[in-house]
Amino acid sequence: MKGGELIAQYLVQQKVPYVFGICGHGNVGMLDALHGLRDKIKLVSPRHEQCAGHMADAYFRVRHSPVATLTSTGPGSANMVMSLATALSDSSAFLAITSNVPTSQMNRAPFQELYTHNQADFPNVLRPVVKRSFQPTRVDMLPLALRQAFDTMVTGRPGPVNVDVPYNVYQEEADVAVPARAHPLGMHRPAASASDIAAVIGLLGQARRPVIFIGHGATLSESGPELSALTQRLCVPVITSPNGMGCVAADDALTLGFIGRNGAYPANQAGRHADLVVTIGARFDDRSSSSWHAGYSWNFPKTKLVHVDIDPQELGRNYPPDIGIVADAKTFCAQLLAAIEGDGKLAAGRFAGWREQVAAWRREWEAFVRPNFGAATTPLRPEFVVGALHDVLPDDAILALDSGVHHNWFMQFWKPRRPQSMLNSWGYSSMGFGVCGILGAQLAAPERPCVAVVGDGGFTMTPYVICTAVEYDLPCVWVIWNNFAWAAIRDIQYGMFGGRELGTTFYRGGQEPGAERYNPDFAAWARAAGADGVTVTRSSDLRDAMAQALRNRRPCVIDVHVDAEVRPPSTGTWQLPPTPFKEPAFGAPWIA
Repeated sequence: MKGGELIAQYLVQQKVPYVFGICGHGNVGMLDALHGLRDKIKLVSPRHEQCAGHMADAYFRVRHSPVATLTSTGPGSANMVMSLATALSDSSAFLAITSNVPTSQMNRAPFQELYTHNQADFPNVLRPVVKRSFQPTRVDMLPLALRQAFDTMVTGRPGPVNVDVPYNVYQEEADVAVPARAHPLGMHRPAASASDIAAVIGLLGQARRPVIFIGHGATLSESGPELSALTQRLCVPVITSPNGMGCVAADDALTLGFIGRNGAYPANQAGRHADLVVTIGARFDDRSSSSWHAGYSWNFPKTKLVHVDIDPQELGRNYPPDIGIVADAKTFCAQLLAAIEGDGKLAAGRFAGWREQVAAWRREWEAFVRPNFGAATTPLRPEFVVGALHDVLPDDAILALDSGVHHNWFMQFWKPRRPQSMLNSWGYSSMGFGVCGILGAQLAAPERPCVAVVGDGGFTMTPYVICTAVEYDLPCVWVIWNNFAWAAIRDIQYGMFGGRELGTTFYRGGQEPGAERYNPDFAAWARAAGADGVTVTRSSDLRDAMAQALRNRRPCVIDVHVDAEVRPPSTGTWQLPPTPFKEPAFGAPWIA
């Protein structure tokens, strides 16, 4: 069997339906092998390798089943660094098959070889951005490498894995067999010990103001049913990271949303005043912890902390836990729920006073923000855009968000109705993830509406996605948050550098006083590529434009002109040392 044939057959055996990749001289042998199995596995070729990686990443976030990417030698594979870093940062998995120079030419500096420190050294380029890299240099090394690669991707904390294949290995033959099928995600679910569960029950018994904080680990474990049962049994509030949103019902009175600088006020208040935090699958990064300033989002070490994560490296990274538990989120929640049911001391009414306080904070927040959701303006207010999309999109819609100021608004106010339906580049915050990832989401869920909300800057970086959508008949909708600026960074300049701005607003003719703001006609751009395109400058037109796009089931760009002078109301803080941090715009910090 040829090496390329072995790889292709193993992908089919693993039930991988797609390879996202771009041709090159280094991978034509693999393309030939895929041609022979094109009735069982489909090659989808976007117009940029980074896009292929983001597509594979988003596919996994929707389905929790990995697909593969394929890139050629040199620059094509180097373009994968961004998407691999994005996936690794957010615990998302895909198999990145990269190509390298023939083994007979290694260390002779052939076309596109990296050889300064080691022959065919490309795996060291990817080493910081993958969970593991394999470089089989003979066909008979492929079976072990492929099986280990798939197991590594989905065992424990998921992450992307690289298999770097020399050109000749695709085409050379050996007497090999397709290896056994690897384990699927969730096959290995480590549990907490009985003593740890008992200790958690003890802390809950002492607490008066407990909260549960969930992150992507809870989503990846598909622990929503167990988490929902646990929170309803205890009747305690739940705070979420962006990648934990949707894991529990967003419209439940106990679900407080995101925490941090651009989090919801009730979430920050609950985090500040809690006397116990049970954290499941979250890592307390700077944005969800108000840069670790006590009293702004959390109040450790005065607040007791139970930290549960499948990755032992995350336990105590930023806050030393009172109890640290290496366990799968779904398994832990089921264990804790069973222990509470058998204990009898944690009655549902125990935290009634705490719930009343949380409800009061919710009312305060709603009274402050809700009037702006109905404000009809030109350009559109950000709150109106979020609210209008929430009204029009059906419950099963998948929303992919790019990096930018629009993401702050959606973190604060979006209420996802299902798990795995709000896709964020959180840890690495990559421009292009939302723009490209929605293509992979649509392939993962072809029957569901897939909508990307992206900045004008991020879309301009990756406009080729429209070509791919038209080519493969993917009815994705892109809502461009058009504020004529790199507005998130412009707002940092305004807030931290006395209003001095440089390089963050798009002007025609340069940054001169009175210069006209500039962006291309995004709707015309879409139509030129064969998609639908519409420009929205009035609030009254947005709902109809989105509803029509959903009915058409065609690739569509909706260019929405959004007021760049309205900023998300901060309810926590965030710091870029040594620049001083800002106080919350709504709500004050509290330290016990």
